[in-house]
Amino acid sequence: MDLQEQLEHLKKETLAKIEDVSNLDHLNDIRVNILGKKGPLTEILRGMKDLTAEERPKVGSFANQVKEKLADAIQEKKDILEQEALTLALKAETIDVTLPGNTSVHGTTHILTQTIEEIEDIFLGMGYQIIEGYEVEQDEYNFERMNIPKNHPARDMQDSFYISNELLLRTHTSPVQARTMEKHDFSQGSLRMISPGKVFRRDNDDATHSHQFHQIEGLVIDEGITMGDLKGTLEVLLKKMFGEDREIRLRPSYFPFTEPSVEVDVSCFKCGGEGCNVCKGSGWIEILGAGMVHPDVLKMSGIDSEKYSGFAFGLGPDRVAMLRHGVNDIRYFYHNDHRFIEQFNVKESN
Repeated sequence: MDLQEQLEHLKKETLAKIEDVSNLDHLNDIRVNILGKKGPLTEILRGMKDLTAEERPKVGSFANQVKEKLADAIQEKKDILEQEALTLALKAETIDVTLPGNTSVHGTTHILTQTIEEIEDIFLGMGYQIIEGYEVEQDEYNFERMNIPKNHPARDMQDSFYISNELLLRTHTSPVQARTMEKHDFSQGSLRMISPGKVFRRDNDDATHSHQFHQIEGLVIDEGITMGDLKGTLEVLLKKMFGEDREIRLRPSYFPFTEPSVEVDVSCFKCGGEGCNVCKGSGWIEILGAGMVHPDVLKMSGIDSEKYSGFAFGLGPDRVAMLRHGVNDIRYFYHNDHRFIEQFNVKESN
């Protein structure tokens, strides 16, 4: 029997085996045994060395045809067996896989994130830059650069989480301002910034306090900055946050890092100033603290306090969100209760 006859015989014999095979494992065995490097097809082709130069191309071409025919037959049989296996598996299922699946729940930004981003957008529109900083800070930047030296009574109001004698979790975002003032080149223009972020204090957790909350502090420094600039800036912010018909008032207060210092109230957005449960009958809601940057704070950052002045303010996005949405417990923001969070879903517009 010459090589071409051997190849034809191998083809017929293998096609019959492929036709009769009933599972994928046996089919794979046939593929490896026949088409593998040690299979009969390879063994037959070794005999081509004894053929004449005229016979080799003919036998080689026929051998390739046989190999392709067997490979195609194996693939076709594999497709048939896989489909049969899938059909059997589907028949064994106790559920109807053609039914629609459960829809996935689309998330949204947290209400605190929404509030922070809204405030950031307002200040970006006024030409401010957003600067974030370290949550673990040096005592020097957290307190001393803010005119709060060691043993200063103001530290009692910011009971702190200390990591070492000189490292702590920041109690406000003011250290970001101190570090920025230190680096800012006033020959390039004024400094206008806000510094949003998480802050940490050893407050007892209750409806209005949390050991972790958010702050957004703002700072403007330039020549000729006045309290009028501060008031105008805060009016823009609070009108956009609580309504264009809102009014603000400034009450004298004390902060170590500003002089003079003020507490800022906004007219009640619920009752319009007539008195209700939100404003506790006063018609006004305390919303933030502010003031003119203390000259000593400027000096500690290497700024000429005779030439430059500035204002600073700090507000809590948590408190703003509570007031705007009628949330009566700050802890709800951090419990990750979907029933609460889903109330503030914002559908993105296409």
